[in-house]
Amino acid sequence: MIERKASLARYKNGDYVIKITFPFDEMDVRRVKLLPGRKYNSTGKFWTAPITEIAIEGLRTWKWDVDDRLLSYLKKGRTNINELKPITEIKGLKKTLYDYQKKGVAFINAKHGRALIADEMGLGKTVQAIAWLQMHPEIKRVLIVVPASLKLNWKREIEMWMPNPDVEILNGTTPYSVSSRIVIINYDILSSWSKGLLVWKPEVIVADEVQYVKSNKAQRTKAIKKLAKVTNHFIALSGTPIVNRPIEFFNAIQMIDPRLYPNYWQFTERYCGRKHTGFGWNVNGATNTKELHTTLKATIMIRRLKSEVLKDLPDKIYSFFPLEMTADGYREYKSAEKNLLEWIRENKGRAAAERASNATVLAEIEVLKQLAVRAKMDHAINWIEDFLDTGEKLVVFATHKFVIEQLMLRFGNKAVKIDGSVSGTKRQLAVDKFQGDAETRLFVGNIQAAGVGITLTAASNVAFLELPWTPGALVQAEDRCHRIGQKDSVTIYYLLAENTIEERIAKLLDEKKEVLSRVLDGEEPDQGSLLMELIENYE
Repeated sequence: MIERKASLARYKNGDYVIKITFPFDEMDVRRVKLLPGRKYNSTGKFWTAPITEIAIEGLRTWKWDVDDRLLSYLKKGRTNINELKPITEIKGLKKTLYDYQKKGVAFINAKHGRALIADEMGLGKTVQAIAWLQMHPEIKRVLIVVPASLKLNWKREIEMWMPNPDVEILNGTTPYSVSSRIVIINYDILSSWSKGLLVWKPEVIVADEVQYVKSNKAQRTKAIKKLAKVTNHFIALSGTPIVNRPIEFFNAIQMIDPRLYPNYWQFTERYCGRKHTGFGWNVNGATNTKELHTTLKATIMIRRLKSEVLKDLPDKIYSFFPLEMTADGYREYKSAEKNLLEWIRENKGRAAAERASNATVLAEIEVLKQLAVRAKMDHAINWIEDFLDTGEKLVVFATHKFVIEQLMLRFGNKAVKIDGSVSGTKRQLAVDKFQGDAETRLFVGNIQAAGVGITLTAASNVAFLELPWTPGALVQAEDRCHRIGQKDSVTIYYLLAENTIEERIAKLLDEKKEVLSRVLDGEEPDQGSLLMELIENYE
């Protein structure tokens, strides 16, 4: 007599599954067909399903006899982040992790380098992946796949956290020899490099903003899925909540653990509200999201919110994101910079510089600043788009009118602005809309016009596309979000063009800000003194 039994079984390839047996019953067949990844074994006359909490809970509800060995195996495969011991020390790591980041590294390690780090934006997902890599010096080939706007930031973070890292960025669509331990590539060019990278055979893939590989038709998705099949470890990073758009993460889940949801059709039916529109299937919905979230957290995912780790965080977290310029923009910038350098050589010495017209040098520097921001705008906009996909609000500060106009044109109804053209009444309407309307997620402000006198505590994230001339103006703008009533730590991002005058100004402002914080009377340098120092330090 066949029993209604769910037991632990093992395939020849070593994978474990649930073996489901029962006397034929039409209702029971319908029930089993609801289980994710179920398959019928015609030879043995039984069904199988991946070992998941959903499957076991369903079988129990339908009165199947569930084997204790199956329950033990499920428990073993689950990882309770609260029960994990944080990583205490990582040999060679140059900086110190927050406690929650140590737990994140412990989670990746417990999952043998196959995990999804889904922490909220600003909590250091990049650093947790880097720390795990530092834990495993035996891994010799690391591939990091990122949006183009994040390539430089990943290299910078690796160099800040790892001692003497062997790292390179791949550029262009014509492949060349790869010899570094850590290789960074952007999604846009991955398909051009995939053949050579398959031969290189990465031991671990880190996929940042992994929702970029949501479409199975995209070349980037096809390329990374092929690479995932030859790698031992796959670490995915994303701050975008999965419950909002489950379909965007199906490929990521499969690359981390293909046994969890092996069937696209069943996944979209259960979690994506799949429906036929008359023109095809729509899978952009979200259903049974609590179940999905619970299952992923019990298996491959860790997600923390800022509100959950506030005790670990300082009032303000500063993050510098270097951005590449376009090729044409870079050439134009270098030409203008050459002109400035010639002026400096002709006016050597502080006295000569002071005698020279401030208007002349300011005009030269203004040209450089405008060229730098124009050349990085595409990457800056991509960064902002990725940020807004997380569902959080963002405050962006700039100085030039064309920058503000370009952002408002791109982000439309999601954004409000305050610059010199916005009157007092409309200023308050813009603030109220940003503070009170969930759909208005971007505030764009001119530093001079919006850097004082308003409260923007609906956001705990500030990004600077351009910088003011004084540290006081910078702090005032930051504090639009960090005010009485703000419960979150505020993350401040500097989105600056790499190796340009923007970085030089940022460095000087940072130094002046340190001095300013120690001066009792609060007196700060004016624009002129910062300008003179900038000229003196220019090489």
